[in-house]
Amino acid sequence: MKVTGTMQNNISTEPLDDAITNKERLSYGASDFACNVANGMVGTYLMYYYTDVFGLAAGAIGTLFFIARIVDAVSGPTWGIMIDRTHTRWGKSRPYFLWFSIPYAIMFILTFSSVPLGPLGKLIWAYVTYIAIDILYLGINIPITSMLPSLTADPQERVKFSTVRQVLATTGATLISIAVLPTVQLLGQGNDRKGFFVTAIVVAVLTVFLLLLTFKNTHERVHSQKQEKLSLKESISALKGNWPWMIISLMYFFFWIGMQTKLQVTVYFFKYNMHNADLASFMLGLQALSLIVIVFTPFLTKHFGKKGTMVIGLGLCVLSQLILGIGAQMMNVPILAGATILGYFGNGFFAGLLPVMLADTVDYGEWKNGVRAEGLVTSFSGIASNLGMGMGGVVTGFLLSMNGYVANHAQTAQALKAIEMNFVWVPFIGFGIGLILMYFYKFDKMQPKIEADLKKRHELAE
Repeated sequence: MKVTGTMQNNISTEPLDDAITNKERLSYGASDFACNVANGMVGTYLMYYYTDVFGLAAGAIGTLFFIARIVDAVSGPTWGIMIDRTHTRWGKSRPYFLWFSIPYAIMFILTFSSVPLGPLGKLIWAYVTYIAIDILYLGINIPITSMLPSLTADPQERVKFSTVRQVLATTGATLISIAVLPTVQLLGQGNDRKGFFVTAIVVAVLTVFLLLLTFKNTHERVHSQKQEKLSLKESISALKGNWPWMIISLMYFFFWIGMQTKLQVTVYFFKYNMHNADLASFMLGLQALSLIVIVFTPFLTKHFGKKGTMVIGLGLCVLSQLILGIGAQMMNVPILAGATILGYFGNGFFAGLLPVMLADTVDYGEWKNGVRAEGLVTSFSGIASNLGMGMGGVVTGFLLSMNGYVANHAQTAQALKAIEMNFVWVPFIGFGIGLILMYFYKFDKMQPKIEADLKKRHELAE
């Protein structure tokens, strides 16, 4: 990693003939397809794997997820600062796909390896592998968002990049949610431990291939005129008074608390509450319908703005949980399916816009504080999502443990209620807090002035 130069505020762009192609947009999107395939398997199925396959207690897993979040609080900003201090011929963010895709894949396989150990040994193995994969995941996921402000300075082009990214990310998440359990059964031939292990190998190989494809075909155009080495103090100064960043980070955190609790108990809910585990893959697969709204995100933002479109998305998520609660009480599959579809529509708006809004916070930090710190500023998307996902895991683990959940047994009424709480009402609260936070988001009105001021600064600096 080559790091040179001193702090500069001058930003320039590559010549206009360095055209952005569909190949580059698709290659950028391939990175999040890879991350959603891999992390989708971890986020949706790891808790089920730990409790019902590997044989760990739900409460112990909740503690593990909580400790991992403490590690995230340190490792996330560290990755962001490393990106801000990285300068290579490939750029600041791109090289991380080359450097860390293979280490991540190896640890991913080990996470789903059912080693023949005793109870304590299994718990230690889970701690080591899960925390390691969590750290390495941030090393390949944060660069996806930190690279967006460097791919182009054009706001609408950023929306296009983000739209392609989210279409492919949703496709990856949908495929893995549908395919994991059938693939485990097929490859394991009745042995779930073997099935999860072989499935993890397939996913790991695909992840490495796609991340290397992203590295090969993308190009960072917006950069400092001189290579800059941001100190920790200088990077942090980009966050000073950056209220759009604060709002987006908090919204992302609470959204993922809700989404993670819902995702990771989907299998439990349909296996134990509805007595039909096969419905879990079907319901998770419905997220493919969110592609319908993602592809229309650029059009909607032109008419409603980013804030208005995000409010619509979060409002649909909140409404879907209320209807889901009715379906859960009635044990009515059509109502559950309809509510799930509505929720995925809302999630499509959220997913399509969030990276763009984070890129805007990079511009705001430069406009307000004179520091362009893509790495640290955007790293909080990975930090907030990981913290939210982890806290969702903590909530799920402790609610299940406190209410008497026992793996692979008929559950008590109290345990079934805890599963329903995780599936319906914890997400309702998380999405609702995110919706309230959007009331305070005022960036859209300021963006024209910010763009004009930054353009003027850059022209004067040339």
